This record gives sequence, C-alpha cells and structure tokens, in this order.
Amino acid sequence: MYTPQLFKALSDTTRLRCLSLLVNTDELCVCELTNALGLSQPKVSHHLAALRKAELVTDRKAGLWIYYALNPDLPLWIIKVIRTTVEGIKEEEPFASDTVALAEMPNRPGGICSA
Repeated sequence: MYTPQLFKALSDTTRLRCLSLLVNTDELCVCELTNALGLSQPKVSHHLAALRKAELVTDRKAGLWIYYALNPDLPLWIIKVIRTTVEGIKEEEPFASDTVALAEMPNRPGGICSA
C-alpha cells in the first residue's frame, strides 16, 4: 500500500526536504517549513498535501496554523527507510541548510513556532 507512494515522495526533492525536517521533530507548522525551505507557502502546502495523501504525514489544525508530523502509524520498515535516507543526506545541500534555517528561525522560542 505505501511502497509506491514512499518512493515517489523520496524521489521529489521538496518532499524529501519536508520529510527530512519532520523526521527529527514532533511536528512543524507550515510557516516553519516555508521558512526553512525558502519556498512559498502554496508550494510547500502542495507538497505536504501529497505527503498526507500518501499517508506519510499527518496534520492537525490549531487556530490558523496547520501542523504536520511523520505519520506515527507507518510500518516500522517505512520509518527505517525514511530515517536511513535522512541520515544519509543530512550533510548534503539543501538538506543541511534547511536544518540550519529551521534552527535559526525567529519566533521559535523553545524550538516551536509562535507565529
């Protein structure tokens, strides 16, 4: 069920960038992802919708913000594939810069968005 969607997601750079940021966090809001990726909100939301449709991420709405997280119900082998992939690319660009941009984002006291 997940296999084609997983590899399709991993083959798209923007989706992989999103997953690489989500894999090491509880959740991120769209504003955090757009800031870290340096992309427009509609573009990021489009890719997050594809990840949600593939059941790789979940979302929740809180006020005006939508927060995304890696789907906790994924089979263990998929989580391992994603984590192994993210570990292997963490020093490569643009993934390394995305992590730095997220960490340096203003208005994230305690490492969470407060926009």
